[in-house]
Amino acid sequence: MLLVVTRSLNHGHEVRRATVAGVVLGDLVAMTAAVLGAGALLLASSELFLALRLTGGAYLIWLGIRTWRSGGAQWHLQEPAAHSPHRVVSESFAVTATNPKSIAFFVAFVPQFIDPARPWLPQVVTLILVFVTLGGLNATGYAWLAGRARTSIADPAIRRRVARASGGVLVTGGGLVMVAAHS
Repeated sequence: MLLVVTRSLNHGHEVRRATVAGVVLGDLVAMTAAVLGAGALLLASSELFLALRLTGGAYLIWLGIRTWRSGGAQWHLQEPAAHSPHRVVSESFAVTATNPKSIAFFVAFVPQFIDPARPWLPQVVTLILVFVTLGGLNATGYAWLAGRARTSIADPAIRRRVARASGGVLVTGGGLVMVAAHS
């Protein structure tokens, strides 16, 4: 959701829609992969899981430092920066589809809703479609709210404070991910 909110604050409605589309496609791939066994493989390999968690934590820290240092200059609220919708979808997809926490969540969450007495495939398809639909609606709601807040941060001093707070949250989150990866 942080990705959706950040992009929605930074850019206009086209980037907001492309970000939500990438998140939905990423959830679809991550949940399908988890259900088909990629999640079990990831959880079985503690080294791979640790490497993914550390990489994710380091990436969050890098994003946080970049956001902090920007001082809000990246928010071009009057003239949103031009971004290729295809690129935005691809980046959002990559972030979402490779999130190991999502895969682990799906592996832990989905089996409790599958009835072994009934055919497996229709149940799994239904679960995936319901989850992805609800996740897409959730992301759309966050994007819409953040998009509405864009005008509230037109003041450069407010943008600086938001950038520092956002950067601080990202660095803290990345640090917590890395610390938790070692526990």
